[in-house]
Amino acid sequence: MEKLHIAETDETPMVLLDADNLQFEFSGKSLPEDVTSFYGPILDWIDDYADEMGDEEAVFKFNLIYFNTASSKMILDIFMAIEGMVDDGKNVSVEWIYDEDDEDMEEAGEEYADIVEVPFKMISM
Repeated sequence: MEKLHIAETDETPMVLLDADNLQFEFSGKSLPEDVTSFYGPILDWIDDYADEMGDEEAVFKFNLIYFNTASSKMILDIFMAIEGMVDDGKNVSVEWIYDEDDEDMEEAGEEYADIVEVPFKMISM
């Protein structure tokens, strides 16, 4: 499966989705002007990966420092897709990485963890 790599900008996070090397990472800020055009290919990639995934362990790492309201819905869509993988018996989990002083990001991770039925690990840095 082809790797998806999106470089970080001032408005968009770095995204690395690499099934061959089992690297799945989102980091930086997310406030794209058009969330659908930014996150659409990401959601498509995750759907394709869900169809092709074997019994490997996939850990999706989120190390976001800020996201806007529109991005929060798209991030939830990603978590819902991951939840679908879990429902299908796949070995998938999420690591929510946040700065120990950033209560907003900690709370955001806790809220996502409460919404979806996905193994969710909170990591304070």
